[in-house]
Amino acid sequence: MTDGPRIIAGLWKGRKLAAPAGLLTRPTNARARQAVFDILLHAPWAGQDFMRAARVLDVFAGTGAYGLEALSRGSAHATFIEHNRDALVALRANIAACKAGETTLVIAGDALRPRPGHPHDLIFLDPPYGQNAVQTSLAALLAAGWIAPGALIVAELGPDDPVPTAAILAERSHGKAILLFWKTPS
Repeated sequence: MTDGPRIIAGLWKGRKLAAPAGLLTRPTNARARQAVFDILLHAPWAGQDFMRAARVLDVFAGTGAYGLEALSRGSAHATFIEHNRDALVALRANIAACKAGETTLVIAGDALRPRPGHPHDLIFLDPPYGQNAVQTSLAALLAAGWIAPGALIVAELGPDDPVPTAAILAERSHGKAILLFWKTPS
């Protein structure tokens, strides 16, 4: 394992996260993650109260940076879905380092074929670029019960990924990453 991203703010500000060696994961850079949380904390369709009450689902979790950042900033619980063994080792190490075991659940499984779950309000989707995995995983997660009606979706897409047909609330570009925010139908 190598040093990965750091937690940007909150309870665990500055904590380094472990990451698998090599190109297996592509942790979101700190500036992009900061932009995501700035939007979430200040947008009229999200905000601090929403963040504290949200049930967070970090899909294609990798190091768990999105979910752990949400916990660090006050969310009460985060569930992580990841299927790669090396990424799961790093994710579990990061949860342990943050002493967040009681406020997390790790699902070792494929987000494209998820087992049945319970609904979450804030969904982070950060799949590998170029595989159209946002649309495919979102449909599978909805069908399996992981996404609550009216849930807020935050997706990171690559430059060649198709943009969802949803009503986009906000969009930002950071390098190759395109960050999109939208809500599922209520």
